[in-house]
Amino acid sequence: MKPHFRRMLQALAVMIWGGAILYFYGSGRINHYLATDFRPIAFAGGLGLMVLGLFNLLTATQEVGCGHDHSGEDEAAHDHEAGDMHPLTAFILMVLPLVLSIAWTKDKYSVSALTRKGLYETPKNLITPFLASSMPKLTLEEIENTHCRTEDGFLQFNLMELFFATGDRELQTLIDGLKIETEGRWMTERVRNPNGSRMRLYRLFMTCCAADSQAIPVILEFGTTPPDFPDNSWVKVSGTMRFPLEEGELHPLIMVEQAIAAEPPFEESFMRK
Repeated sequence: MKPHFRRMLQALAVMIWGGAILYFYGSGRINHYLATDFRPIAFAGGLGLMVLGLFNLLTATQEVGCGHDHSGEDEAAHDHEAGDMHPLTAFILMVLPLVLSIAWTKDKYSVSALTRKGLYETPKNLITPFLASSMPKLTLEEIENTHCRTEDGFLQFNLMELFFATGDRELQTLIDGLKIETEGRWMTERVRNPNGSRMRLYRLFMTCCAADSQAIPVILEFGTTPPDFPDNSWVKVSGTMRFPLEEGELHPLIMVEQAIAAEPPFEESFMRK
């Protein structure tokens, strides 16, 4: 293959990668994969790839000397850009996996992936005695003043608070027995559910990207057959917060009084801020 055709293929591959990044950014799909602080960096990287690819495409036909005297010799024998792999093969290997990944991804985790990310794990103790002694004492009045109350009298909490309260004895004591409301993604309960009366509600916590995201779950107890919502759909639940001891471990659990379908929040995952 002639050198300028090879350069054009390479430039197109770079532009396709840059275009893919810009597409994820412009369509909002990047919200599922990157935390807020990293999205402008991805956008700048996509623009940079597009500019680089376009420059190489526009200059692909320009002949530049290599600094050696090859007069009277076969030009192909001194092609410094040639490689072991055919350029078309290299182009396909660079572009085809990217296109298939964009087309096939569902922008969400499978159940097995969520399980590996802690969907069915128990929160551990997060507050050490030293840290607890250095923090101001929390009161129920302060909790009520910092959380909105619904018309039905339920205090609105996010799942992060309820999950980590299991490892914070002071906070756990204060909210145990409170009437609360929260929302998250609906998932089938696969452990400690002999009567089939439990489900699980979760959201994801992301530090920088989807690879480091962690599931933040709570257990839902209905006492009877749970309502029928599709797995991974967004649901808002209201009920009483409890922290039962099961198999030697505390678990965040909501005794549900009401569960309704909910609109997805603006941000799919909890972020560092």
